[in-house]
Amino acid sequence: MTNGADLLCDTLLANDVDVCFANPGTSEMHFVAALDRKQNMRCVLGLFEGVVTGCADGYARLADKPAATLLHTGPGLSNGLANLHNARRAGTPMVNVVGDHASYHLPNDAALTTDIESLAEPMSKYVRRCAGADDVSRATADAITQARNAPTGVTTVILPADAAWGELPDDSPVSMANLRAPSRVDDARLIAAIKALKTGAKPVLMLAGKALRAEALTRAQQIAEATGARIIAQQSNARVERGAGRVPVERVPYVVELAQEFLAGTTHLILVGAKAPVTFFAYPNKPTTPMPLGCQVLTLADAGDDAPGALDLLAQGLNLPATAKVTVPHAPIPDLMSGDLTTAAIATAVANFLPDNAIIADESVTSGREFFGFTHGAAPHDHLQVTGGAIGGGLPLACGAAIACPDRKVVNLQADGSAMYTNQALWTMARERTDTCVVIFSNRRYAILQGELTNVGAGEPGRNANKMLNLDDPAIGWVSLANGMGVEAAQASTADQFNDRFKSAMARKGPFLIEALI
Repeated sequence: MTNGADLLCDTLLANDVDVCFANPGTSEMHFVAALDRKQNMRCVLGLFEGVVTGCADGYARLADKPAATLLHTGPGLSNGLANLHNARRAGTPMVNVVGDHASYHLPNDAALTTDIESLAEPMSKYVRRCAGADDVSRATADAITQARNAPTGVTTVILPADAAWGELPDDSPVSMANLRAPSRVDDARLIAAIKALKTGAKPVLMLAGKALRAEALTRAQQIAEATGARIIAQQSNARVERGAGRVPVERVPYVVELAQEFLAGTTHLILVGAKAPVTFFAYPNKPTTPMPLGCQVLTLADAGDDAPGALDLLAQGLNLPATAKVTVPHAPIPDLMSGDLTTAAIATAVANFLPDNAIIADESVTSGREFFGFTHGAAPHDHLQVTGGAIGGGLPLACGAAIACPDRKVVNLQADGSAMYTNQALWTMARERTDTCVVIFSNRRYAILQGELTNVGAGEPGRNANKMLNLDDPAIGWVSLANGMGVEAAQASTADQFNDRFKSAMARKGPFLIEALI
């Protein structure tokens, strides 16, 4: 005999889901016991559910396959929703297992009774409640299939306690259904894009998703060189392969006026896995899109389409062989800076000392807006962003990416205000001994909100507004906080100090935090 929890674990493992980020409760104890019997499953504890879901997001972006999460009833799921929102925006494959009361206990309306389906549905492309122990394997396999089917995304399985402990004859786990591959680009869209590239005065290819991997960027560059088009990325991206030897790409700026300037003169915008740019927020007397008037927007590939394949078909339609040479602009690495510690000095140090094949998890918010300009010539690396605007994604993204790629250095560029949402991720980094360097941009304020107060026309901050926007009374002691979580840390208040700290961190293994006083 076996039980539903054992079969759920077996089904995950049989379908190549072998990491579970967890914050369990009483309803999930049979699942926890089952995990103890499945030594091929790596179990990673997060001390807050937002860490759990953010780690699963970072893991999948690098592993190109889902992890599982284990969350405790509706409140546990609710704590993880912000980073599920970010994961949904990134198209991240993930399988959430949410425990619930035993089915016969639900009518009693015990304290944790919640409408889990309604909580899960906005962030999930598929939600399934297990009908009993004999439904667990099929429900799990279906959720994995849906998570991995194009367009990939978040799925949720609700596991009632009696479905977990319910016994059933030993049985083989259900396998995934045949996965739905990304769709081939529509011929009409392809013809329209070719025409735009040939006739447009200033065409632009805007890329997202797997179109931002190195090989696809090379194909896009072939198209750009042959047609005079420009290639750009959307403002926030799940993963960009960049650095020396790779085709550099700039992102649409966050600030409305800068985005308008960036896109000025564009006659045709061809979307490859991307969405047409809009402003992050609406502002009084400002446009809601930075696109110039008269620009024609065409979609070549949607999120569920084969974006690299679309670029290849586009290049073929322009008679460009896959072997066509491209010119990758040389991007010199800027000299290290001295004196005051600025965001530019930090970016320059990263450009100089980042090791080959590193991963950057970027939630630097206002402090990192110039980062790309300083680091096009850095060692080849992957760049991950918080894609949904829900802050608190950076630290767990870095932790999950490090677990997916233990042989690669991970650097987390992290705003201090955002870091306080999920600082518990430092503890998980310490426990899992991840090779992560966390750089805290410690300006001791919500700098982005100070700017937004002006942008929306609400005036300059006064006494009460400043109390809601400043973090300096008391100042957060990041070195002490990190040490308390088991992570070594040091402070840097000058560019020279930061250069030394960061260079040393790149040469060592294990988690380390630098509080950069900017």
